[in-house]
Amino acid sequence: MKIVLGAVIALALATSAHAQESARFTPEQRQEVVGILREALRQDPSILRDALVALEAAETRDREGALRAAVAAHADALFRDPADPVRGNPQGVVTLVEFFDARCGYCKQLHPTMEQLLRRQPDVRLVLKDLPILGPNSVLASRALLAAQRQGKYAELHDALLKLREEPAEPVLRREAERIGLDWARLRREMDDPVVQQRLAGTMRLAQALRIEGTPALVIGDTVIPGAVDLATLERLVAEARPAR
Repeated sequence: MKIVLGAVIALALATSAHAQESARFTPEQRQEVVGILREALRQDPSILRDALVALEAAETRDREGALRAAVAAHADALFRDPADPVRGNPQGVVTLVEFFDARCGYCKQLHPTMEQLLRRQPDVRLVLKDLPILGPNSVLASRALLAAQRQGKYAELHDALLKLREEPAEPVLRREAERIGLDWARLRREMDDPVVQQRLAGTMRLAQALRIEGTPALVIGDTVIPGAVDLATLERLVAEARPAR
């Protein structure tokens, strides 16, 4: 019976391979295999649960491996794009990448945690990737942020928009931009620069390559973390990514 149980789990772990191999069996042999499996499951139904757990674990390992490979393949675009806005220590030994949408509620919740992390961990370099996926006002806010970068005030507008509790429609963007000292006429003109749109399109392609489907999403080392996390988790991830001395 132990051999049968092992065979059942092995079959569950190799579903696609089994589909190919089954072509090598005669109809009688396939019927015999199915009979053995049914009898094993009748005697111990927990076999199926264990097999499904093992299958899920194998799929998770495969998925995580594919993500690590994608991070490695896009490392320059992720960590070393000179056009990206950076907060924290520009020379930090640990780089944390955040994909965010200025309208995203979870991004707004994460923002003070990120600020606290940068205060507590002075060797962290935070790379910000504008990923406006929540509608036209998200796109408008991202275009304003990238235009504000040209006036040296990306961080100030980033803070303002992540603390905002109203829609970043154009009148609100103008109010916030002028409040922090931006030249609105220049900002509005540069928001329509095709280069800004090209940067947003490039970030979208990068997110798709990393299978990022929502915001916030973080990348540190070779790990992609979907969703907001707490300070303790961030500090653990930073510690794990920090080079050994």
